Amino acid sequence: GELVFYFSWSLNLIELKFSFTATSHTDLIMDNLEIKPWDLAKYPNVELTEKITPLISQILDLLGEDINREGLLKTPERVAKAMQFLNQGYGVDPVEILKSALFKEDYHQIVLVKDIEIYSLCEHHMLPFYGKAHVAYIPNGVITGLSKIPRVVDAFARRLQVQERLTIQIRDCIQETLNPLGVAVVIEAAHMCMQMRGVQKQNSVTTTSAFTGAFLKDLRTREEFMRLIGVSLH
Repeated sequence: GELVFYFSWSLNLIELKFSFTATSHTDLIMDNLEIKPWDLAKYPNVELTEKITPLISQILDLLGEDINREGLLKTPERVAKAMQFLNQGYGVDPVEILKSALFKEDYHQIVLVKDIEIYSLCEHHMLPFYGKAHVAYIPNGVITGLSKIPRVVDAFARRLQVQERLTIQIRDCIQETLNPLGVAVVIEAAHMCMQMRGVQKQNSVTTTSAFTGAFLKDLRTREEFMRLIGVSLH
């Protein structure tokens, strides 16, 4: 029959839980189990959770809620863990992400990863903004693993942010780490801080862009990028 195993242990005050199934005892062997730093950042820090939880309880109490009612008993702890997950980017080095998968390659055309989902928190109201990022670069003898581009986006997005700075940080990280012939970043996002409060414009979308190298200097290269992602900045 099928066996189900659950493992839980603490590593540097971070709780990790794994589960997997095995059809035989020989399947229990886990070779080269490796947890990347950017994966580790997803798990809540036990000590930090204990410090944040009572602060959330105090906020709920000040707002007039009954923190002892059933539906809120575990809410402070959940919020403490959620805030760590939503801001996990502080514990991740985007440069190291790119450097973890560098390869020499004689390719000098556009490499584009588009429609990358982004979820971030506006630093002004700590409300979400979300959308998609389009990231391209032109290699100059070195490429990085395709999955590293979305990971870099996440590393910067999972922090308190403004969209303008997020766009520039992604661009600069790729440019400074890979030294490509050019980098292009476009982000389209909806901001809850201007949809569910404030001006309350539910259908508004904010677009930001940042370019270097060939994308900045060569109109045809920039237009090719825009055509590929299907966005007009006019």
